[in-house]
Amino acid sequence: MNIEANPTIKIEKIKNSKINNIDFDNLSFGQDMTDHMLVCTYKNGAWQQPQIVPYQNISLDPSSKIFHYGQSVFEGMKAYKDTNGQILLFRPIENQKRINISAKRLAMPELPESYFMEGLKALLKLDSDWIPTQDNTSLYIRPFIFASGNGFHASPADEYKFIIACSPSGAYFSGKVKVLIEQKYSRSANGGVGFAKAGGNYAGQFYPTQLAVEKGYQQVIWTDDHKHEYIEEAGAMNIFIRIGDTLITGPTSDRILDGITRKSIIDIAKDENIAVEVRKITVSELVEAAKNGSLKEMFGAGTAAVISPIAGFGYQDKDYDLPELENTYATRLKKRITDIQYNRAEDKFGWRVVVK
Repeated sequence: MNIEANPTIKIEKIKNSKINNIDFDNLSFGQDMTDHMLVCTYKNGAWQQPQIVPYQNISLDPSSKIFHYGQSVFEGMKAYKDTNGQILLFRPIENQKRINISAKRLAMPELPESYFMEGLKALLKLDSDWIPTQDNTSLYIRPFIFASGNGFHASPADEYKFIIACSPSGAYFSGKVKVLIEQKYSRSANGGVGFAKAGGNYAGQFYPTQLAVEKGYQQVIWTDDHKHEYIEEAGAMNIFIRIGDTLITGPTSDRILDGITRKSIIDIAKDENIAVEVRKITVSELVEAAKNGSLKEMFGAGTAAVISPIAGFGYQDKDYDLPELENTYATRLKKRITDIQYNRAEDKFGWRVVVK
């Protein structure tokens, strides 16, 4: 497939905007949708002309393969506005690359870069008034691809839909969370699809997370599928652990998502002269660090929350609280990232993209 194709984007504008019904001072996360969405269909072996249409329901045949075989991948992104009203994106090419990595693993057609980037930019310019400017807000962007082709045969579909929908959003989490280290269920396995942003990965997390919530925790710390010996992810986020003055995160693998926020934290931490180790960390090392006082911080990292501090964790019917620190790595690193995202500081890494 020629991924450098230059699309012509057809735009159908909404007749009456919903924007006056939105309370931008009290935004929840991902509940209210903007006026428009981008839609592109794959059929006859090629992606068709992208279109921007009023946000609307999707009609699908009951035999559509998304319902039966789960071919669905997605991305999570955000758009921001600076004080000059410029529309900003954060490392969007990484999202474009990753959705194709995910699609390939699920035997879905890869998307041309220009369809993704030019379609996204056109959508953001059209719905620019929906990008909030209040503190801790952004326009959350959800690109996704799913199998729309019909039939009960267990095989890849012959038709797919690519859609980008957007939602003005506030904070994903408020405050610190308490997590439970999982000892029975697994998020993913070697050779599986854990590295892909596949919808089924998240569906499989819900039940173990519900069990953790019933015990008084907000999220699960996932461990490896073999012996539940190694720390892997925190809920739907990558995880960082600070022992002493060293920041540790697990290496990416078949089981662990190559998070864009994760990569950014590693680069910024090194720029801040924070010692960073990308290596496996065992549950026993974490517990021992909590017992001897060398465990200083834990936090999740992902697009939605950016950085979500962890207040404590549970393991084998015992809780371990983390210390209350001033000037935490979590606070320091989150400020560096968000200052780049909102154009409040120099972007020495070249991550910020202005939508023109």
